Amino acid sequence: MKDAQHPFFRPLWRRVAVVATCVVWAGVEFAVGDPMFGVMTGAIGAYGAWVFLLNYKPAAPDEGPATTPGE
Repeated sequence: MKDAQHPFFRPLWRRVAVVATCVVWAGVEFAVGDPMFGVMTGAIGAYGAWVFLLNYKPAAPDEGPATTPGE
């Protein structure tokens, strides 16, 4: 994940949806008998859980341009 701190990922439900999609897709791959892609998507889901759920620290919201007093 190149930019896990992107503002798109700030809401919790989006991060959970990305991880859940990967985990569900891994289950589908195992169910249809393709363990190689099951392991790959499962690993992506595990990495996503690590990045988006366990170690996620949201960036501070931008407060606009800095101004000096008297401007």
